[in-house]
Amino acid sequence: MGITLAAAAVVRDDTERFLLVLRAEQPEAGRWSVPGGKVLPGETFEAAAAREVLEETGVTVRIERELGTLDRADGRGGIYAIHDFAAVYVSGEVVAADDAADARWFTAAELVTLPLTRDLIGALIRYGVYP
Repeated sequence: MGITLAAAAVVRDDTERFLLVLRAEQPEAGRWSVPGGKVLPGETFEAAAAREVLEETGVTVRIERELGTLDRADGRGGIYAIHDFAAVYVSGEVVAADDAADARWFTAAELVTLPLTRDLIGALIRYGVYP
């Protein structure tokens, strides 16, 4: 219970595709989302977002700017305070790892056909990064 600090990155490549991961664990296992996870002690939110992208997808990114913060239930009575960042692809081949069952690039049009985590499209619209 309580609040867990987390960071995530909305990663785009030079063709404007989005990098998403298929969640392997709860909450929302089996749904596509942006890569992210818990902030480690002493770590900045930006560093945590970049680390989580690398751990979950094998891709190195450059964090560009903070998009906003969302609160999400963790499924155990607590809250994740997720700091979201815009990031751009730098290098690496996409390979799902860590707690991601899959990781892939998707166009904006493809996003609406996927089983996404709750309000992902809404958040991307509010942040001004979709479509």
